[in-house]
Formats: sequence, structure tokens, C-alpha cells
Amino acid sequence: MAMSAGPTEDGAPLSDINTTPLVDVMLVLLIIFLITVPAAIQSIPVQLPKVVFEPTVTKPENVSLSIRGSGDNCEIYWGKTQVNAQELIDRAVVKLKAEIDKQGGPNAAGLELPEAHIRGDSNTPYRCIGGAIYQMQRAGFARVGFISEPAPGTARPPRL
Repeated sequence: MAMSAGPTEDGAPLSDINTTPLVDVMLVLLIIFLITVPAAIQSIPVQLPKVVFEPTVTKPENVSLSIRGSGDNCEIYWGKTQVNAQELIDRAVVKLKAEIDKQGGPNAAGLELPEAHIRGDSNTPYRCIGGAIYQMQRAGFARVGFISEPAPGTARPPRL
């Protein structure tokens, strides 16, 4: 490998750039990054759920809430009847007690509590939906879920 250090034979200055030191530095930096990046990224291995929309099986004892609102106004509907926050918790307590009594009381074996299903308008402030969730949990509903409209072709048949 030859190397020239001065002007060329015709007297013009040397215009070739020696890239060997640049390549050496880049390779060293690449090796450093390959070694340090896995050490810098520390994460706990977690298996995340695979999300697929599953149609819900609506049982007659489940409570269906529809919520919409804008600004400071929140509208909560129990079925098709509009209720305020106090009426919501009162109805929820009565519904839960009636279901428990129908199944044989609080100490009955295999007690299946009803669920609350919330349909929230996409423009509804979170405080409206969060307030309804809080009221339903305060009344004793352990399972509060959201009903959504999946994109076409993403739903699969319910498991039986």
C-alpha cells in the first residue's frame, strides 16, 4: 500500500482524502454502541396481551349505561332513562341487592354478580365516564366494562 505525501507530478495539490482513519473511528464507535446500548436499555420482560375484540354476551341482569357530555354537562342514561349521580348510585345499590337476594343471599355458593357496561360517546370528557365508573364501583359493582364499536372485520365470535 503506497501513500503520497506531497504534490502530484504535474504540480497540482493532492485532492484525495484518506478515509481509512474515518472508517476506523466509525467502526470503533459502532462497537462501543453495540456493547453499551443493551446495558443502557433495562426492561423487565412482560408478556402483553394480544388484543382482539370479542363480542360481549349481554345478560339481562347487567346494567347498561350510556354517557355523553360536553364542557361541564354530563348526561348519564340508565337504559333509556336519564339519571343524575345520586340516582345512579341509588339504582345501582337497589339492582345489586335485588340480584344478590334473587341468587340466595350474600352467602350463596356460585354467586354471579351483574356487570356494568358503559357506552361512552367519543367526545365525552373523561371526568364524566370516570365519575360513572366510580359511582358504580362505590355501589358494589366489581366488574365495570366498556362497550365499543370495533373496526369492521376485527371481531371474532364469542367463546361459549
